[in-house]
Amino acid sequence: MNDIKKRINDMVNDLKQERDELRVKLQLAKMEAGDEWKKLEAKLVKLEAKAKELGSATADASQDVGAAAKLLGEEIRNGFKKIAKHF
Repeated sequence: MNDIKKRINDMVNDLKQERDELRVKLQLAKMEAGDEWKKLEAKLVKLEAKAKELGSATADASQDVGAAAKLLGEEIRNGFKKIAKHF
């Protein structure tokens, strides 16, 4: 019986260690996702400004602004996908 008790205690200790390591990784992932979220929020504000800018831009300028807005939008979408992978 003593051998079984030792194996179970060892298993419990191993599981506790795994739990603690995962808890740390989860906290780090939350922090990383939060930082990424803040950056993406700021970029989204820039994208909204570019969208408004398109309305008053000339045809040539609107193509430049539109291209920049498209790139920014793709960057934001990729960032959202990166955050979503954490879930």
